[in-house]
Amino acid sequence: MEFHFSEENLSKLSGVFSKYPNKKAAVMPVLYIAQEQNGYISNEVISEVSKVCEITEEEVMGVVTFYTMYHQTKPGKYHIQVCTNVSCMLRDGFEIYDAVKEKLGISNHGVTGDGLFSLEEVECMGSCGTAPMIAVNEDFHENLTKELTLQILDNLKQV
Repeated sequence: MEFHFSEENLSKLSGVFSKYPNKKAAVMPVLYIAQEQNGYISNEVISEVSKVCEITEEEVMGVVTFYTMYHQTKPGKYHIQVCTNVSCMLRDGFEIYDAVKEKLGISNHGVTGDGLFSLEEVECMGSCGTAPMIAVNEDFHENLTKELTLQILDNLKQV
């Protein structure tokens, strides 16, 4: 399946490129726009981003694989990221992660059969003072317990 930026997104890219000293420096916002359009970063997206940013596909892939905000597979409607880094780990982050895995029946980078949920274990989301935490898409939920986390998932099923 081929990927090309929509006309609307090509206009956005012009604005993005005007903010950077060169196209290579704009790779992160370009990837974000591509992911919004495509739903995830496929090989075709990587190829197109490398062309518009005038860099190699390997350079694009280096950015995609370094940052957790880029998804290489199509995430569920609700992408659940569970932090298990030090602060979260010390406050039961692994127990929360295990409870989410069990409740959803999926492992790291998995997607439920109905496409409603995807799961990702992440290193740090910058919420150490309010650990443990999860993110649901772009929304942070902090100072969690296993029970509160499972309630969040139940509430999402009802939306």
